[in-house]
Amino acid sequence: MQNHAYVVNGFLHGTVSPLDRGLAYGDGVFRTMKVVDGIPECWSLQYQKLEADCSALGIVCPSAELLMLDIQQLFATAETAVAKIIITRGDGERGYSLPAVTTPLRIIIKSAMPQFPDSNYGEGVKLRVCETRLSHQPKLAGIKHLNRLENVLARMEWHDPEIYDGILLDNNRHVIECTSANIFARFGDALLTPKLNDCGVAGVTRQRVMDAVPQLGLDAKIRVFDMEKLLQADEVIVCNSLFGAWSVRQIEDRMFPVTQLANLVRRVLAE
Repeated sequence: MQNHAYVVNGFLHGTVSPLDRGLAYGDGVFRTMKVVDGIPECWSLQYQKLEADCSALGIVCPSAELLMLDIQQLFATAETAVAKIIITRGDGERGYSLPAVTTPLRIIIKSAMPQFPDSNYGEGVKLRVCETRLSHQPKLAGIKHLNRLENVLARMEWHDPEIYDGILLDNNRHVIECTSANIFARFGDALLTPKLNDCGVAGVTRQRVMDAVPQLGLDAKIRVFDMEKLLQADEVIVCNSLFGAWSVRQIEDRMFPVTQLANLVRRVLAE
């Protein structure tokens, strides 16, 4: 398959206006998901989150049926690839004030599925702690909005291919997430994930993990904790919609045991 193909408002390889508010201000939201045999995984949950994020910004979300028609234009029924759905507020005049009438823009991008190393699944991954801090904005907390400059700056901090991702802290040095994944820490039978009331992205896979782990005898909890607490964890895992869940074998100089937890979480998510 080609590296990328896309549909803009239903038109294959359509164009985006330079007046689009998503381009000018990051005024929009997005979601990334795996598509298998032409069907997005966990489509109902993904669309619910897309719709909720649009609603939080006052954007009318296109219907699930319309988005699925766009997806069917791009994805063959016998391929596994990645879909990124972008919804912006649409065109506007210069300035931040909203136009009296807006027509949301929708973009679906198809990309090849990343080829993750087998070692990520068997041996776990290495993380670093980013110097870039996430600022607090409760009105945007949890939303996967288009302004991801903090993540871009954080990802610019390292070039070591041995490091999979970086941990993002807020200005209070509380653990929030990774640049491209959510994070969990196990303490005994409790599986903690950071509270996202002030910043961060509440991913669909994060919610699915919290819903699934009771089947593994664990108690999922949302908590505020710092790096000192995280480094005391019995084990750490990261998750997103493309790879499911991976164990973390190392954060900076701290080594963690790699157990079967990530494998079990992936198995439960696949059910």
